[in-house]
Amino acid sequence: MKKIFISILIITASVDVNAQVKANNELKTLINQSFGYFPKVKEVENTVTTAEQKLTLTQLNKLPDVTANAAYDYVKPKIEIPFPLGPGGAMENFQFAPVHNLNGSVNGSYSLFDFGRLKSNIQKSKDDLQYAKHNVDYVKSQLAYQVSNIYYNIVYLHKAISIQDSVINFLNDTKTDIETKLKNGDALKIDLLTIKSNIDAEQNRKVDLQNALQKQLNLLEYTSGIKQSSGTAFDFDLNLLDIDGSLSAAQTNNVDFILAKDKIKQSQSDVEIAKLGDKPFVGLHAGAGIKNGYVPDVNNLKFNYLAGVSLSVPIYNGGKTKQQIKLAENNVKQNELAVETLNNNYKKDIQQALTDVRSNIERIKNTEGQIDQALAAQALAHIRYKNDVGTNLEVTNASTNVQRALLTRLQYEYQLCLAKVELVRLMGYQYW
Repeated sequence: MKKIFISILIITASVDVNAQVKANNELKTLINQSFGYFPKVKEVENTVTTAEQKLTLTQLNKLPDVTANAAYDYVKPKIEIPFPLGPGGAMENFQFAPVHNLNGSVNGSYSLFDFGRLKSNIQKSKDDLQYAKHNVDYVKSQLAYQVSNIYYNIVYLHKAISIQDSVINFLNDTKTDIETKLKNGDALKIDLLTIKSNIDAEQNRKVDLQNALQKQLNLLEYTSGIKQSSGTAFDFDLNLLDIDGSLSAAQTNNVDFILAKDKIKQSQSDVEIAKLGDKPFVGLHAGAGIKNGYVPDVNNLKFNYLAGVSLSVPIYNGGKTKQQIKLAENNVKQNELAVETLNNNYKKDIQQALTDVRSNIERIKNTEGQIDQALAAQALAHIRYKNDVGTNLEVTNASTNVQRALLTRLQYEYQLCLAKVELVRLMGYQYW
């Protein structure tokens, strides 16, 4: 029952985190597509497999080692001495070792007491495996951030091209009016040349925007394998928190902090392993086989076996163990200091992102009146020009002001969206 309750709490917390962010389904699809397509993700996923294999290898040290040995040695000179063997004390050469030494055996060894060495090494391997898994999450979060930026860059460029089209259409309508006036003698040739020049300039700006759009589509294909995006709105949003709440969310969810904590655990495991350097070691060993060399018939192969216990006690190693402990403890301190640095950097970055969000919201509000005024001035200038009480310059200036106001609002909306994406990245929400 307790496990079920804990699971419910974890699921509830996860749902709450996901509910903090609003992202459209197309963006989520692109991000998840990139996880299966981008080679870097596969590369770091393979490190998880490597870490799992290392853990399995470490755990196999629980089992005994069994080896089979066979040897042949030709020994000269023959080891023999005169010895009274015959009747009456006659001296004969007695051979103590064979010339042809034969030996075959099966030997086994097993660690009986290692005073926690194996346990500590297994824990270290588990920590390494956890770090590898979290590193996969880190690469995915960075890739998601990249795809989100590309996605909203594409949205921005589509909108900018649409604004550019409206400007070009307005200038083309004005050009038609000028051509009509020119035929009737109410306009000058210079007016027509000026408006054509303005249209050419706006067409070039559109080409620049289209070029930038194609580059972003190329990046989208590079990261996700998908060549097109149909996004039309800056619809990325989140529930804003204050600086303390945002930093707390980052410390809990951001993979940078999780990896930093993993490094502390890894270095702590290194300390535990280093402390075991001066502990004794107790092992079992046994073997059985056949060999020759047993007197009196040294050439005859005989079955033999052995079994025993070995004890190894470190006595002096020049202070290496103490130095290794100091080094490992210093690595722990270094990783703890790195977390403090991370806190400081993230607090600064979150403050910047929150400032960008708030300032762009205010700027967007301020542009509404500018746009309404520019559109009204444009319409008035166009009517005045048609009724021969305005000039061509007034029309082009009014058009430029409308374009500037619309692009300004678009840029603020774009910057607001990217600031929210950055804030979500810093807070570590996996909105995909």
